[in-house]
Amino acid sequence: MFEEASEVFDNMFKSSFPLTFIVFIPAVLILVSPLPAEAAHEFTVYRMQQYDLQGQTYGTRNAILNTEARTVEAEVLSRRCVIMRLAEFSYEEYQKALRQSAGAVVIILPKNMSAMPQDIVQHFMELEPEMLATETIVPVYFAMEDDELLSIYTQTLTSSSSQGSLSAAEVLLHTATANGFQMVTSGAQSKAVSDWAITSLEGRLAGVGGEDLPTIVVVTHYDSFGVAPWLSYGADSNGSGVSMLLELARLFSKLYTYKRTHAGYNLLFFVSGGGKFNYQGTKRWLEDNLDHTDSSLLQDNVAFVLCLDTLGNGDTLHLHVSKPPKEGSPQFSLLKELELVAASQYPEVKFSMVHKKINLADDMLAWEHERFGIRRLPAFTLSHLPSHRLAQRFSIMDSRSVSPSSRHGAGEPPAGPYVDVEKLSRNTKLVAEALARVIYNLTEKGAPGDLQIFTEQMQVQDEQLSAVVDWLTAQPRAAQLVDKDSSVVSTLEYHLGHYLKDVKRHYVKADKRDPEFVFYDQLKQTMNAYRVKPAIFDLLLAVCIAAYLGVMYLAIQNFGVLYSVVRRITQPKTKTH
Repeated sequence: MFEEASEVFDNMFKSSFPLTFIVFIPAVLILVSPLPAEAAHEFTVYRMQQYDLQGQTYGTRNAILNTEARTVEAEVLSRRCVIMRLAEFSYEEYQKALRQSAGAVVIILPKNMSAMPQDIVQHFMELEPEMLATETIVPVYFAMEDDELLSIYTQTLTSSSSQGSLSAAEVLLHTATANGFQMVTSGAQSKAVSDWAITSLEGRLAGVGGEDLPTIVVVTHYDSFGVAPWLSYGADSNGSGVSMLLELARLFSKLYTYKRTHAGYNLLFFVSGGGKFNYQGTKRWLEDNLDHTDSSLLQDNVAFVLCLDTLGNGDTLHLHVSKPPKEGSPQFSLLKELELVAASQYPEVKFSMVHKKINLADDMLAWEHERFGIRRLPAFTLSHLPSHRLAQRFSIMDSRSVSPSSRHGAGEPPAGPYVDVEKLSRNTKLVAEALARVIYNLTEKGAPGDLQIFTEQMQVQDEQLSAVVDWLTAQPRAAQLVDKDSSVVSTLEYHLGHYLKDVKRHYVKADKRDPEFVFYDQLKQTMNAYRVKPAIFDLLLAVCIAAYLGVMYLAIQNFGVLYSVVRRITQPKTKTH
């Protein structure tokens, strides 16, 4: 009976080859059918700066990413998405990825950057300008660390670093069985933003006592800058300068309210946009006031222009000048009053003047007062920084932080730049007292250096300073993100209007034929990390399937022989007598 069944099956399989597909192919398809791609993680990424300034291109020129993840430990990075952590970041490894034409670079930043070691933060701040100066077609992104992204990095690191210590066969097997991640961005290719308007604001307090009154101009810029626009919060540079200017406007608006203290100086306050892009807002404002109008406070009798930049920390104050003031001039009076107030009322503050000539051959001006110096207006910049080259003026590490004692323990400041409200308040009062002594000519009237004007009801409000800094650093203020309808502009306009008269806006747009600046979009995107098998896995799977089908085909074609062999092996032996 079994021999007859064997012949029936043998004839059936040999004569009905399509039946073989009906029986075996569905099983094969079930076994090898691909699983749907699983999105391991979806997270927000922030692209590195991309802009043109005076014909020079800066930053990354690409925004599209669809490639497999690797870490710098892998030997081959070409057309791969290289993932790095800030804690292990080095410029040499970053350059290695660019040289090998990596598909992209993603740098993972910690949740709390102020808790990072000081040396790591300082090292990265110094590298930011170098990263921007090197134009690259490789998309460079930054992402904030979370548990899922850290897990992706750990798995990718294990896969990348283990290949160097294994044999060729082990590498092949490991590559075929390991899980990988395909990194894909959701955005399109970046393109230039047309008709972008940089907005600046001005307001004034008119003096009393005549028509040809001298004018004191107080200037600061509100925009921030860093290697990634969406991560540029600019706490010290220049949220502190904006906060000080608003507080000075409040204090002197009170003095100018009363007839007895209404001084014979016009006070002009200017909050400029595009400060980090060679002070484009200030440049246009000067052109509008000096070249395109016959009536402007800047054309008449300017005593001096005081620019405020990076004043939220430190126990030093530096008055940066392009030309040392002459004795007897209003500029010289302010210099001496700053020295007197610092020595008499704040001996812990070391005040000095820093002289640096304007270098028109440089692509970027050093300080904002140089814009006024080019137009022959007496100007200087006050800052706690001794040099314009310090990296913290242009860093994403410049973010709001609480006082050292509340987060890091007494005497242990947070890493990177931060704003100390107590020192910002002290510096604001020092500047206010010095300005008041110039305006009311107190030194020549014999007033002592320790005379304090801003006391009791007129004192500097720490809460107001802190609130403004908190508000400014709650949102990125890169020039590419602050348009004319931004809440940053409207809120600044509201506060200036509360203290000053004739508050108005000034706009600057790039010339369409020969633009001085060009901004690009796609600066913030969503990235998906899909869990995938490598291409070698598909090849090995195809080989296994082909071998399986070949064995099954041979078994079917020789079913009778195979059945006879099996019967012979499994048939019990008969006993012989």
